[in-house]
Amino acid sequence: MSISASKNRFQKINLLTIILLFVLILAGGVVRSSGSGMGCPDWPKCFGGYIPPTDVSQLPKDYQQKYVAGRIKKNQRFAKTLDVFGYSELATRIRNDKSILIPEEFNAARTWTEYINRLIGAMSGLFLLLTLIYSFSYFRYSMMIPILSFFNLILVGFQAWLGGIVVSTNLVAGIVTVHMLLALAILAIAISTYFMAKVYDNNRIKTSPLVYIVTLIALVTSVVQIIFGTEVREKIDEVSSHLQGGYRGDWIADAGSIFIDHRSLAILVLIVNVILYALIRRTFTRHSIQQQLMSFNFLMIMLQIVTGILLSYLELPPYAQALHIVLASLIFGAQFYLLLNFHKSVSLQGASK
Repeated sequence: MSISASKNRFQKINLLTIILLFVLILAGGVVRSSGSGMGCPDWPKCFGGYIPPTDVSQLPKDYQQKYVAGRIKKNQRFAKTLDVFGYSELATRIRNDKSILIPEEFNAARTWTEYINRLIGAMSGLFLLLTLIYSFSYFRYSMMIPILSFFNLILVGFQAWLGGIVVSTNLVAGIVTVHMLLALAILAIAISTYFMAKVYDNNRIKTSPLVYIVTLIALVTSVVQIIFGTEVREKIDEVSSHLQGGYRGDWIADAGSIFIDHRSLAILVLIVNVILYALIRRTFTRHSIQQQLMSFNFLMIMLQIVTGILLSYLELPPYAQALHIVLASLIFGAQFYLLLNFHKSVSLQGASK
């Protein structure tokens, strides 16, 4: 295979990897919103096998006690690791969490929902490996592409391990947020390598530092909003557990100030992106990649607001929860790719002076 063909293959695989990562985030949102996180009580296998059961009769009689004992051992090891790195408070919380002592009842729908999520995760990992292999076609031209591809593969391995911890600790607050942020980091690196390969031989359009700064502010506010959203979900999980899954209409009201902060920040996100949209429309032509990305970004924000309203007034429907998460990641991806274009543009502008 020629170097040119290898480069094209890398770009196609890298793009497919990015799409798979978005699908994986959607699958994770479905798992979270449907309460299927404990559908498979062990990891990486599911009920001890690579193909999960479809009926409780296929499980041993003592399966609940077996997996509870395994989770306790795993959590104790993880708590020791947290102590080493100075997170003693979180370690104590994990050690004293009595919820992991409650055995999970087998539910075939939840088990297969979690299993499909893991399959998509495994496929994403495979494509990240292929991305690394083909990234070496750029080694002579841009060492950062294979270096970042290798780092991303390491990061996704750590993410898989952390996914096992998330399951073992029964979705403990804090760890779920880190899990989501790592997913965004993996996505950002995949987008970066695709951008580096795609624009390597292309001329870049100059733009003003103001557009770059506003884009950076938009991206940062989106990440903060995602963190707030994850914390809202964690708080609602806590309220739901306290109310034993009942009184669904009271969950948001009982979530406290974090929900109010999340809703207030949404207004700031909208204002910043309106300003950015106006700047890009004034600076770039309608058919430019910058305007196309910003139009897509703005559409995602509008849909995000709609799902937020549905969550607030329709008692957190699961489908809206999953859409809310994937729309947030799409906004992040579009803004990050936009920022990469502007970063190169600003750098070139500075070099020409």
